[in-house]
Amino acid sequence: MTTSPLLHRPRRHPARPSSRYRDVLALPYVSRLLAGAVIGHLPVAMAPLAILIAVRADGGSLRLAAVLAAVYGLTAAIGQPLWGRLLDRHGHRVAVGITALASTAAFLALAFLNPAAHPDPAAVLAAAAGLCTPPLEAALRVLWPNIVQSPPQRRAALALDACAQELVFIAGPLLVLALDAVTGTPLVLTATAAVGLAGAALFLSTPPARSWQPVPDRTHWLGPLRVPGLRALAAALFGAGITLGALNVVALAAAERHHAGYLSTLIPAALAIGSLTGGLLYGRRSWPGSPARQLRLIAIGFLLGTLPMLADPAPALAIAVAVVPGLFLAPLLVTAFHALDGLVPRGTLAEASAWLIACLGLGQAAGTALAGLAPPTAPAAAAAVAAAGAALGLLRLLSTRRHLTLNTPPDAGHESAEPLSGSR
Repeated sequence: MTTSPLLHRPRRHPARPSSRYRDVLALPYVSRLLAGAVIGHLPVAMAPLAILIAVRADGGSLRLAAVLAAVYGLTAAIGQPLWGRLLDRHGHRVAVGITALASTAAFLALAFLNPAAHPDPAAVLAAAAGLCTPPLEAALRVLWPNIVQSPPQRRAALALDACAQELVFIAGPLLVLALDAVTGTPLVLTATAAVGLAGAALFLSTPPARSWQPVPDRTHWLGPLRVPGLRALAAALFGAGITLGALNVVALAAAERHHAGYLSTLIPAALAIGSLTGGLLYGRRSWPGSPARQLRLIAIGFLLGTLPMLADPAPALAIAVAVVPGLFLAPLLVTAFHALDGLVPRGTLAEASAWLIACLGLGQAAGTALAGLAPPTAPAAAAAVAAAGAALGLLRLLSTRRHLTLNTPPDAGHESAEPLSGSR
């Protein structure tokens, strides 16, 4: 990678924790890049609810609506590694631009189709919209080493990135509900398409995205998947995804068991608030120990944070304890993505990031499906699935600890980091 001359070089003295986020946001184009990535990623959180509303408004069954929403979610996760590799080889304009246009077209076609009357074409369009989700998370991830070269500030940037993604899943459903109330159902999917395209255009308009030059790795068809450390991180995030998907079912089951419908919304919101808080606190300072050791400790905290839900706590306590696993979620993501700098070969960072994103999403789908097999009024059974997912991720990190030991710490930067022993 080459550093754009348009970007200022970071200060040589370490930033104080209290000013680290301010220093990162003050760097040229960082706020614009974050805004573009967040806005462009909103359809991932908007589309499932928008599809549900649109199908039901057209007289379709809840089952059809759920199937279409699930198809969108699964294909959105599956497509990310493909677009990540395209990004590594051809840059942002091709990977983000093409996918944004294709996803927008699919959403618009779905908006003007009656899904209840044409379920098969609707499923194809939902799959196309999901599969062509722009790889904005990976696209931003590959830019950070060029924009922020100070190791503490790079960690702060990744923390801001992770917290921004939490905002996506808080704001997305609220935006859909507001659009439905103000404009009516027919415009919800159209607005979802417009929001995604606007965010991608804003992201691509920044000089860092335009000037970044890929250095593609063509030495192996598996790309970064040949690195054992990446496979370990992907498995760990798959386990974390199972936990997240299962906790959504826990919220629904708790709402039914306690006859408190607000729990279905407030428990996921508490989890997101915990993740925002944990990410911001974690990114404020540098932590001792190797990234592998930090990952193990964070994964232990994440597992322990899921255990109180096994007791089926009272509604107010359930909301409070939902914050606890969230406190470790964003730090887990930040550390996993930060470790990639020293793990994967040069020219594969976007694809590697996309694999982590995909495995988290696939884990969420699996967790939702597995927890959904539990009795509808038994939140403890669904909570057991959540704890099992966190335990699975932790065991994977413990069993592959030697693959996560870097020859050069990730703070050295992606350009100079040595690969793992035997990873090439």
